Amino acid sequence: MPFALYLLGLAVFAQGTSEFMLAGLVPDIARDLGVSVPTAGTLTSAFAVGMVVGAPAAALLGRRRPSRQSLLVFLGVFLAAHVVGALTSDFSVLLATRVVAALANAGFLAVGLTAATGMVAPDAKGRATAVLLGGTTLACVAGVPAGAALGHMLGWRSAFWAVALVSAPALVAIARSVPRDPAAGGPVPGASAELRALRRPRLLSVLCLAALVNGATFCTFTYLAPLVTEVCGLGAGWVPGVLALFGAGAFAGVTAADRLAGRPADRRARPVLPLAGAALLAGWTALALAAGRPGVAVALVPVLGLLAFGVGSTLVARVLYEAADAPSLAGAFATSALNVGATLGPVLGGAALDGGFGHRSPVWVSALLMAMAGLVARRRTRRSEQPL
Repeated sequence: MPFALYLLGLAVFAQGTSEFMLAGLVPDIARDLGVSVPTAGTLTSAFAVGMVVGAPAAALLGRRRPSRQSLLVFLGVFLAAHVVGALTSDFSVLLATRVVAALANAGFLAVGLTAATGMVAPDAKGRATAVLLGGTTLACVAGVPAGAALGHMLGWRSAFWAVALVSAPALVAIARSVPRDPAAGGPVPGASAELRALRRPRLLSVLCLAALVNGATFCTFTYLAPLVTEVCGLGAGWVPGVLALFGAGAFAGVTAADRLAGRPADRRARPVLPLAGAALLAGWTALALAAGRPGVAVALVPVLGLLAFGVGSTLVARVLYEAADAPSLAGAFATSALNVGATLGPVLGGAALDGGFGHRSPVWVSALLMAMAGLVARRRTRRSEQPL
């Protein structure tokens, strides 16, 4: 894999840390800014909404621009938004910075996915995707727990400063090492021709599955901290460790996805997806039932991280293959689908909490979303007689 891919992964690490670290900071932000926990949870949804809108918009605007130039602009805006977020004492301003950061993150990831797959052979798209998304899983393993620990010791603002500090060297590294236009290599189809790819039922099915799986993941992940403290009965000091366990599982899941979907014989991933999806449904259900037993709940967390990110990464690779005739927008399609889920999940989880269903309720919502994913996959399999 080209070294520049790993530099893109460094930037994705900073962005993934920012997106996921709120799972350990929501209670502190709510206390400091005088809002409820579900209201603070909307920071995650706001970020996801920004990414849903930003991915296709940024990809369309930057189709004819050099990839490196677009990546630098997006990462620079992302860094600046975190500086403002760390300085503000107004929740509405913080919410706005999350939207701006998300728009920049979406643009970076959409262009980055396209650039990454443009650096490698056509049959290595899945593996390039796994390298890039490795930054996200490392964020879960190291960045998110570190952010939670910093927030616990020095206040939630310190985590925002840390993301800005990590983004700065990534900015310099990309300017020096990423090719001016790594995605170049042939004529770019017109925007309308690329958008027509969205008419294909098979691609739409994969996008829907990606949204549902990521929705289930974010629904529980956003409210994992209160689940650990209020239902498991563990102290706040346990939260960084539990987040690290989820991240370790996520890293293992993306590694497994690399082996299945990141090789030329990516068809091996197809029969695995239904089985992994069923296991994920069983896992969310088991966590909801066993959340009151700390040992069992903590043991389930890395397993769920593995399954959630393994299935999610495999679906991203499937999107890139299914949208091969939309080279500029394929990454945007995948990014938007993931973040439709990341928007839906926390909103539904927050609604369940506001409805008085208790701190286990987001986990039950995750199980419901996975059940819906199973129905979508089964329906498409019956129609095409070929598993997704």
